Amino acid sequence: MRRLPLAIPALLLALSSPLQAQDYPAEVSRLMEDPAVQEAIRHIEDTDARTMEDLRELTQIPAPPFMEEERGLRFLEMLQDAGVDSAWIDEEGNVLGLRRGTGSDEVLAISGHLDTVFPEGTDVSIQQRGDTLFAPGIADDTRGLATILAILRAMNETGIETAGDVLFVGTVGEEGVGDLRGMKHLFREGGPRIDYFISVDGTGASGITHQALGSHRYRVTFVGPGGHSWGAFGLVNPHHALGRAIRYFQDGADAYVREAAYRTSYNVGRIGGGTSVNSIPFESWMEIDMRSEGVQTLNEIDAILQGAIQRAVAEENRLRQQGEPLSVEVDMIGDRPSGEIAADHPFVARASAVTRAMGLEPDLGRSSTDSNVPISMGVPAMTIGGGGEGRYAHSLDEWFRNDDGPRGIQRAMLILLSQIGLAQAS
Repeated sequence: MRRLPLAIPALLLALSSPLQAQDYPAEVSRLMEDPAVQEAIRHIEDTDARTMEDLRELTQIPAPPFMEEERGLRFLEMLQDAGVDSAWIDEEGNVLGLRRGTGSDEVLAISGHLDTVFPEGTDVSIQQRGDTLFAPGIADDTRGLATILAILRAMNETGIETAGDVLFVGTVGEEGVGDLRGMKHLFREGGPRIDYFISVDGTGASGITHQALGSHRYRVTFVGPGGHSWGAFGLVNPHHALGRAIRYFQDGADAYVREAAYRTSYNVGRIGGGTSVNSIPFESWMEIDMRSEGVQTLNEIDAILQGAIQRAVAEENRLRQQGEPLSVEVDMIGDRPSGEIAADHPFVARASAVTRAMGLEPDLGRSSTDSNVPISMGVPAMTIGGGGEGRYAHSLDEWFRNDDGPRGIQRAMLILLSQIGLAQAS
């Protein structure tokens, strides 16, 4: 296994931007030369088998949306066994473990999400073929949880003390209709203090997601009296209205996204309703996902959807020959905020310096993750991978391979330490 370099080449300093050359690579170099940090780096490699045991165990505890409790309880026990000053489960189901610092009142939270996208009853047992582990949710995001435990153990067992507090978290509701409910609870008014936030989500060791991709999601239900296709002909038809709404939405949205100031997307992902081929349905529903890099653009494409829905309802009601008019229910089932932390922000710059110090080029980008919430609030936050390689997330064929896996864990720990700081020797 390749060892992590413990110093930054002089060439790297010369190639860095003026701000980085002056500050962050030098900071990271000093951090990595600290004897306790070097020991912690080695500890992560030497105990990688334990990390893989954690990954196997947690992966095989089902955690469907809104049903994360069993995995959360086991993760709480693991945090306590690894060693935290206090640990608890909050009202939303997030699992938190606090490791106190010695010289600062700042708090950095590092998290993985407990939930998976897979419904209750999905077989989450691991199948191994060669050096590859196959199981739903193994990379997204059980790997994040295992990474957090490995960092906590490395810090505890090598005597690292931090200046600020570190909050180790397993969040709920990251996936799908969970709508970041765990994060929204953490960052509510009156929630725990969090000055910096790292989400470990998925695999790899070079990505830094510091830009949040916002989204709005709706379930739209058209409702009518329903009846026989011949005997009740002339009633409003929810399916007909739904079809119009999709067409009007696409017509308006297509023209809009081609000229929008920020990249924007839209999709009707699910539709349903009706009872038989010869029945006028009493309801018809669809679920829509809209995403945008900009707050205003997301709101504007949302307005296009709302207008298309109301136009479709009005037109169907004009065609009504008998019975009650059509109505519509528009329920928001997802609201993920947009935003970004600047690439030259000290938190992101330190993460980039750590990545380069490990011989990798940082890959800065945008996505929709737990970090959306703090980023939208101006709290320095990012999402990074937990090492190794994984593919086919959100599918039953998802897999993880421990290809240089400790490297991602080491990077996550170094980013954490570079921001929250080591305790000063007395």
